[in-house]
Amino acid sequence: MGTIFYVMGKSATGKDTIYKALRARFSDMGTVVMYTTRPIRSNETDGVEYFFTTPEHWKEWKRQGKVIEDRTYQTMYGPWTYFTLDDGQIRLEERDYLMIGVLDSYRKMVEYLGQDKMYPIYIEVEDGVRLERALKREREQKTPKYRELCRRFLADEEDFSDEKLKEAGIQKRYQNIELEKCICEIAHDMLEERKKL
Repeated sequence: MGTIFYVMGKSATGKDTIYKALRARFSDMGTVVMYTTRPIRSNETDGVEYFFTTPEHWKEWKRQGKVIEDRTYQTMYGPWTYFTLDDGQIRLEERDYLMIGVLDSYRKMVEYLGQDKMYPIYIEVEDGVRLERALKREREQKTPKYRELCRRFLADEEDFSDEKLKEAGIQKRYQNIELEKCICEIAHDMLEERKKL
């Protein structure tokens, strides 16, 4: 039976970059693309980072019982929903998977699949560095959304509190100070875990 290796962290911790690097190293692992109702960013591709959809589609899938986990953020630009859909992407009887998300989605995946099927990879960066990275990324957007950047930064403090990390059973934290070193440490731990399975 397979395991889902779940990459997560506050915004601007480099989790997307780390996730892509791990996908390249573990090309035999399956991936699960989540869905979102937020607008696509200029550097994103539909079906790669997310499947970009509408609130109406999300509500219909939820009504049909196909939504595994979801969360809606009240942003400065209206509500944005992120969710994992039971759309046939996950087949744990066939392989391991690599996913990316947030702590709340990880906890809901544990509830849905069981703790023994989930392996948390929590990325951490000092808040000042994280804020600098977020600002740099936002400046590169065609229409920067600075108010939303600030809202997310503050919300992450609550969403990823030490108490919530402990409740979710997150024991190890990977420090993304030097990107390649962080990726190598995670890859090593993933290899060791996969040997046990």
